[in-house]
Amino acid sequence: MRELIKNEQLVTIVPQDFKKTNKGKVIDVAPDGFRMELKYKPDGLIVNHVCDFYSFTDNGYLYFESYIEALENNVIKIANPVKHRFLQRRKFTRIKFIENLELINGDNVHQIRTLDLSAGGMKVQTSENIDMEKEYAVSIKLSDEQEVKCKYQLIRVEKGDNGLYTISGRFTQLSNIDKMTLVQFCMKKDMENINKR
Repeated sequence: MRELIKNEQLVTIVPQDFKKTNKGKVIDVAPDGFRMELKYKPDGLIVNHVCDFYSFTDNGYLYFESYIEALENNVIKIANPVKHRFLQRRKFTRIKFIENLELINGDNVHQIRTLDLSAGGMKVQTSENIDMEKEYAVSIKLSDEQEVKCKYQLIRVEKGDNGLYTISGRFTQLSNIDKMTLVQFCMKKDMENINKR
């Protein structure tokens, strides 16, 4: 673990309940794990419960699952993960995601079909010519319990021979909780797809 996690490194910890996401700074690295000091009170973090961990390193965006061995005040001890992986070179994992959604700006409502999704943005297709200068509200339903609401800003529009517009865009006004929800959703779907191969 010493080559992956270093003192002063910032780590985000995501428990089963996304709303209890926390972050902290590594204060000690040992052969069997590491200790970190949390930025916020450890509400919702439970000893021996598996959590997801994310951190930027010299080698890219590190992701692993592990559990909290001990919790004292704002300091937690994390067990060494069984395995880890570095995410793609892009900042966020991108997955295939096919859904019918709406882009809304005032009274203007555009019907779109998503092609792919990441915590940074999404690629969509539509038969409508959408104004690139405007920002659009969008609601993305990930499951019966999870829905992310944010703004969508168009970056690139290409018109295909079939008359459909393919749009790449990024999310704005995305809360930290919603961003972590998207990161974890895309990460889990990506790992499910890898395991199916």
